[in-house]
Amino acid sequence: MTACERQQAEFPETLVVVTRNAPTTWYEDREEVAGPEFDLVAAYASYHETPFRFVVVDTIDEVFLLLKQGKAHIAAAGLTLTEKRVQQGYVFGPEYYQVQQQVVCRRDNGSVPRKIEDLVGKNIEVIGSSSYVERLQELSQQIPDLKWTEVNDAGTEQLLEKVWLKQIDCTVADSNIVSINRRYYPELLVAFPLAENQSLAWILADNWKHLGSDLESWLEQIEQNGDLAAILDKYYGHVDIFDYVDMRQFISRIKSHLPKYREDFMRESEVAGVDWTLLAAQAYQESHWNPHAKSPTGVRGLMMLTLNTAKSVDVKNRLDAKQSIRGGAKYLARMIQRVPDSVQGDNRLWLALAAYNIGFGHLQDSRVLAEQLGKNPDSWIELKQVLPLLSQKKHYKQLKYGYARGTEPVTYVQRIRDYQQVLLQSLK
Repeated sequence: MTACERQQAEFPETLVVVTRNAPTTWYEDREEVAGPEFDLVAAYASYHETPFRFVVVDTIDEVFLLLKQGKAHIAAAGLTLTEKRVQQGYVFGPEYYQVQQQVVCRRDNGSVPRKIEDLVGKNIEVIGSSSYVERLQELSQQIPDLKWTEVNDAGTEQLLEKVWLKQIDCTVADSNIVSINRRYYPELLVAFPLAENQSLAWILADNWKHLGSDLESWLEQIEQNGDLAAILDKYYGHVDIFDYVDMRQFISRIKSHLPKYREDFMRESEVAGVDWTLLAAQAYQESHWNPHAKSPTGVRGLMMLTLNTAKSVDVKNRLDAKQSIRGGAKYLARMIQRVPDSVQGDNRLWLALAAYNIGFGHLQDSRVLAEQLGKNPDSWIELKQVLPLLSQKKHYKQLKYGYARGTEPVTYVQRIRDYQQVLLQSLK
């Protein structure tokens, strides 16, 4: 074996990965690094028990340049596998996520385009050297009057913000980027899809093409053991539900209502051992931060406690905001403690929130049913598929606690996660 062959047979001593700074790739979240690409790279490096290092650049052109210069082994930057890029000689690893290019405009900024011809005359900006440019170039062959501007000093997220600020009419973005950002800019509207679904994949440097088969083996493993689904659920599992009116109201109330209760959330969140933004998001889901909220079923207050629950956590007046927050934090802490030790990581919190909503007995029933159906009762990803079955007679008649509206805790957890992400963004 030659020295070159030996080099190619080896895995890097330190895996160097080039990426871009964005919520769907790599970003700094308070005091730690996060992002789908970061988590995937960390998992791959752990698979080889090898350290890893990211090189963060601003543009797609820089990603490709560092890869060609051999300054990185892999590009993990939310890159779409396109025919043109393959023709240019780029070697892609296995596909790991499906996205769709979408035309995004603002709902109250003139007439909303409904087809590609409607974009003629619009002020459109897209990031340079992107798959969006490739698609627009294809379409311009049939529609010569279609014009756009390529931008290299801003990312897709910044262009979405420019649409929201009415500085440009429209842009193009992948569906996962749109889903996350319309939480922060609820007036953004998906006008229409620009292309069929496409796949995201990593790109390998020329000297490390042999990692392709290794990546396939690793990806197959994390698909089978659920690790890939867990990573994708962490970042995208809460974005399926979007309510334009509700999100606008939430963003408004972060300024108008939250300051009254922020210190109480911060203080009482320590009881439950969770970030105060999670407790605040839960309270918003419960009452929209209305301390006098009431429901026809008898739950009341900021944390919407039942009379029995309030007594169990020493809350004498459910309509007193401080008491309600304290009681809600205590009850959430109790649910977290009751979740079996086999449940780890974020799964533990999601199960506890579901129990807060539906009751611990019904949560236990869903875990029993999950086992009967061959699913993992410790995984929120799998349990949220099982919970809705609690309303089906063929299932609930065999369970200890019987019928339950199992769709509600799934929506409940998703909305809390959604509110928390928007709240965290607003605090930056």
